[in-house]
Amino acid sequence: MKISREDVRNVAIIAHVDHGKTTLVDELLKQSGTFRAHQEVGERIMDSNDIEKERGITILSKNTAVNYEGVKINIVDTPGHADFGGEVERVLKMVDGVILVVDAFEGPMPQTKFVLKKALELNHPVIVCVNKIDRPEARPEEVMDEVLELFLELDAGDDQLDSPFVYASAKSGIAMLELNEHGTDMKPLFETIIRHIPAPTGDPDAPTQVLISTIDYNEYVGRIGIGKVENGSIHVNQDVLLVNHHDPSVNKKVRISKLYEFAGLNKVDVREATVGSIVAISGIADIHIGDTICDPDSPDPLPFQKISEPTIAMQFLVNDSPMAGQEGKYVTSRHIRDRLFRELNTDVSLRVEEMENSTDSFKVSGRGELHLSVLIENMRREGYEFAVSKAEVLYRTDEKGRKTEPMEIAVIDVPEEFSGTVIEKLSMRKGELQNMSMSGTGYTRLEFSIPSRGLIGYRGEFMTDTKGNGILNTLYDGYGPYKGDIQYRKQGSLIAYESGTTITYGLFNAQERGTLFVGPGEKVYSGMIVGQNAKTDDIEVNVCKTKKLTNTRASGSDEALKLTPPRILSLEQALEFIDTDELVEITPKNIRLRKKILDPTARYRAKRNSQG
Repeated sequence: MKISREDVRNVAIIAHVDHGKTTLVDELLKQSGTFRAHQEVGERIMDSNDIEKERGITILSKNTAVNYEGVKINIVDTPGHADFGGEVERVLKMVDGVILVVDAFEGPMPQTKFVLKKALELNHPVIVCVNKIDRPEARPEEVMDEVLELFLELDAGDDQLDSPFVYASAKSGIAMLELNEHGTDMKPLFETIIRHIPAPTGDPDAPTQVLISTIDYNEYVGRIGIGKVENGSIHVNQDVLLVNHHDPSVNKKVRISKLYEFAGLNKVDVREATVGSIVAISGIADIHIGDTICDPDSPDPLPFQKISEPTIAMQFLVNDSPMAGQEGKYVTSRHIRDRLFRELNTDVSLRVEEMENSTDSFKVSGRGELHLSVLIENMRREGYEFAVSKAEVLYRTDEKGRKTEPMEIAVIDVPEEFSGTVIEKLSMRKGELQNMSMSGTGYTRLEFSIPSRGLIGYRGEFMTDTKGNGILNTLYDGYGPYKGDIQYRKQGSLIAYESGTTITYGLFNAQERGTLFVGPGEKVYSGMIVGQNAKTDDIEVNVCKTKKLTNTRASGSDEALKLTPPRILSLEQALEFIDTDELVEITPKNIRLRKKILDPTARYRAKRNSQG
């Protein structure tokens, strides 16, 4: 017989990137008494890894739990970036309702629509939290109307249209049910969760069923499966069967050696868990997302949300430059292979394929440039050294045999004076303007439908064109017909002519040709890219050239040479800059750009063959 567990609520916090999800979770943790009175607590506690803290984004969904007046509220903080949408989709299977956080100034954004659509498809009740109401330019009433319009657009049911609204300032730690109230704490939000999010239901006497929705990884205990107990109960030392609804080949008897529940930011050992509890299970070596842990006598796997397919791919190669192996700790193909396959333990949206024609390269496919650049940055910090190629989109063929490619919706907010430039640039990249509206604050909102490859390498250019004032958000929009060729880069590369150390005299002569990426005293090698040419073709420059000394002196000839400071590229900028015949060399200490073929004669021959 099914029962409701009134002492538990399972809720996910969903939102567009930067609308304040993680800060909101911080406040719920603090105000529920999770921390001791004088415990020092940082900001954005849930963003635990360095990259998340530096970039101010959530990459991995995380579980936490708070207690409020005798009710345990399991909270899952989810990513807001489209590149990590795979995380959001599967987490929603674990919860019974969602809190949709919307910025009181920006209103619903592309990712708000994406995550809300997923929640509505699962019939989850929604609490709308209009956050950042203390912003000077906040417009909560208008945002409320925009959210209701979004519900209508997504064909929400009547119950979902009656969703409660809570107004909050996560930063100040207050929430209220009416705008004219004076909030003092998060109590109204806690009470709305308990009132509006249904208690989990299930049959505690039925055979065990736990659907694994997330995988954590720990070097000491290996893979940790996280999921909700749908039916029955689960206890330590229980013999269970691992099965998968979509893969009949998964059928394995295992034993539960360790069982945890969440309390605050920690996992707590428990002996047993019953219906509605979110548990973490360690000790099962090859547990995967989508697996169901069942009673061996009645194997009944639960269906699972299909994870979105990758849309772009890069090649990861063993570094073979003249400087290979000098800075990295892990440099061989075996090291790189092991690390990439280990990433598959926790990242379900990633694909890794070994190349048939080479043992030294791997094709890595993901959901977007950010998805892959975060993996590259993590590997680099761990001491890996390797090279990566330009990101390329994954094409498909439809039923009629036509070539199709991934499309994106790009929503852009720019000051009015820059909108002409943005429209012109995106039109050249096969973008089609779908909508244009004025916000009244001097900003114009542009909506484009554009191929994913049209956005590769565009973000840096966009920030330059809008003098850093533009906001660009994108959302994957399925596959559409191939839009034709796109000319990516208007400028060529400046290539080092010989190996050596850069000299001011050589750099001074080279900087007349374009923008340099290297300063004096840096090691370079033949075939390395040292700058961007002002013209369209690649040219070789000798940045190691020294001045020939003579015994005659002309007046003024020995005055100090003035060098323009070099442009230092970040990882993202380097990945955006390279062309299809170039690579980014990644080491723990440096990011270098190079040609795939380092030898100038062989490079010229290959170029002539490809054109001929």
